[in-house]
Amino acid sequence: MSQLRQLISQHIGQATSDGAGVRMTRVIGGPGIERFDPFLMLDEFGSENPDDYIAGFPPHPHRGFETITYMLEGRMRHEDHLGNVGLLESGGVQWMTAARGIIHSEMPEQQEGAMRGFQLWLNLPGRNKLAPAAYRDFAPEEIPSLLTANGVRVKVIAGVFDDRQVQQAGAVQRPDTDPQLFDLQLPAGTSVAPHVEDGLRVMLYVYDGEAIINGQVVSKSRLALLSQQGGLEVRSVAGAEVLLIAGRPLEEPIVQYGPFVMNSREQIEQALRDFRDDRLTG
Repeated sequence: MSQLRQLISQHIGQATSDGAGVRMTRVIGGPGIERFDPFLMLDEFGSENPDDYIAGFPPHPHRGFETITYMLEGRMRHEDHLGNVGLLESGGVQWMTAARGIIHSEMPEQQEGAMRGFQLWLNLPGRNKLAPAAYRDFAPEEIPSLLTANGVRVKVIAGVFDDRQVQQAGAVQRPDTDPQLFDLQLPAGTSVAPHVEDGLRVMLYVYDGEAIINGQVVSKSRLALLSQQGGLEVRSVAGAEVLLIAGRPLEEPIVQYGPFVMNSREQIEQALRDFRDDRLTG
């Protein structure tokens, strides 16, 4: 293996709420967002108390980026101005390209039980921020899954998983940012060494258990940010579940105002005018 990537920093998410009062943990987002480029936000939501999620996310706009929602448990219904209606179920993925503009809602399709998952915001290059919007639901069986020789289960949501023994393309391939999104499920005493191309931003979020990432312990609910060169090894003594998130930095200005992410303040002001004048999606 080549020299391992350096673990630059670890981050702990902050409790927050969004939508109509859905409680969640904001793992990344807010000041200093450029260091996670091309990723803008990562939210983890998880509760068995319906009061924490039942109000959902009534209709709201987006412009300038993509959202990826990965559901671990629960059922969420999507509707948007394009006429799309989708049901996101346990193990499923929703990939939405807001681009020029989309107005959508995400509402729980359950009155009780656990609701758990993630939403990741992925930036778009400036030349594509005003392209047509798009949406796609992936049922659980459409997400490729493999078992490595070391006994690690990998769900390949986006990009290409390659551990030098097995290679598997994910459900989604995207240009420009080249996102790699894998759910790594490590039983006790196992390890995995995915190849991630040099130059990509790499983050790993431990959402259950405890992992050893390039020799350093990363506990549950912590995000590890790695350098952009070198190899990667993830191990677990007692078992862990880890999201591997990687992508190619765009290295463009990032100006965000709520659900709008553009390259300049003038473009944000235009987005606000378009939304006010009902031209955001037109």
